[in-house]
Amino acid sequence: MRAAAALALWIALGSGALAQTVAEKAAAAADALQTAISRLQEAERAKDRVAVLTQTIRAYEDGLAALREVLRQVQDRQAALTRQLDGRRDRVAQLLAVLSRIETETGPLLLLHPDGPLDTARSGMILAEVTPALQAEVDVLRADLRELADLRSLQSGAAETLVKGLGAVQTARTALSQAMSDRTDLPVRFTEDPEALRRLVENADTLEALAAGLALRGGDGQDNADFAAAKGSLALPVQGTLIRRAGEADPTGVRRPGLTFATRPQALVTSPVAATIRYLGPLLDYGNVIILEPGLGYLLIVAGCETLYGKVGEVIAAGAPIGLMGGGLPEADAETPQASDGAGQRETETLYLELRREAKPIDPAEWFAATAGPPTPTGD
Repeated sequence: MRAAAALALWIALGSGALAQTVAEKAAAAADALQTAISRLQEAERAKDRVAVLTQTIRAYEDGLAALREVLRQVQDRQAALTRQLDGRRDRVAQLLAVLSRIETETGPLLLLHPDGPLDTARSGMILAEVTPALQAEVDVLRADLRELADLRSLQSGAAETLVKGLGAVQTARTALSQAMSDRTDLPVRFTEDPEALRRLVENADTLEALAAGLALRGGDGQDNADFAAAKGSLALPVQGTLIRRAGEADPTGVRRPGLTFATRPQALVTSPVAATIRYLGPLLDYGNVIILEPGLGYLLIVAGCETLYGKVGEVIAAGAPIGLMGGGLPEADAETPQASDGAGQRETETLYLELRREAKPIDPAEWFAATAGPPTPTGD
């Protein structure tokens, strides 16, 4: 009996610790979103509005991802608690019946045994053992019900924060697009002949052919050594889920030498490294493509954005915005925990990332901190 009571108490304490951890994560994620929203006002006064707006959108996306993960954990814990309570329904009914009986019986009658004082003493000892165990079960039940109520309240508050931030981040995206179009005196390292570039694109029947043509035409990229030194440490250009590595077949059986990411609609895409823009625009079946030259002989190809930022020949810094994913604006109800996937809007857009040296593809996974090393399980 004592062992059962101790186990029940440990379970109660453990469940409370879990709830506290989730609450702390929710608070941290909500703070990140509030910070991102407040940066919008700073962006209006900032000298470099593009940089501030980029940071604002990225901070929002990071906070949103963290809050979605918290909501997923909350839902998982709610489901587990509900299953536990449903499974203990009969036990709880028996427990309540026993407790009610104990409360209604008078002490002397309850402890009196017909076989005499010895058996009466034994019944008293048994009752002394049983009562703490019953109380422990009551405490576990009370803790579970309290945690369930707290989780529901936490879920509601987190969902409110999600919905509140949707309008703010879209304002930031619109402002970023305007700020990008308002720029003047852009730093330019290399200017491609527009007519020659147009002919090259028209005659290229594959991405490899375009990359080879750009490599042959040459450019004035960053120092080769600088880019090579960044191997294994670059940040991914978009927040999303890696769904295919280099050489893995897509649902149609096509294999490509780059990485494919699933992203949420309107996700911000940034340059992982300082580079020169060598091409941007539609290309074959890749959709909109931007080709960056981060180092002499290297070309970084990013495909799948709906909106592209920049101009051919422009020199951009690491972390500079280069586009937005498509997919339309997320609806408020798609971001709530009642959405069909249980954690907000799904990653419905696809971004493709390829790296080439001297026009030959190399595995880009080795260059990014999040994907370097042995393959890891991907997807939701």
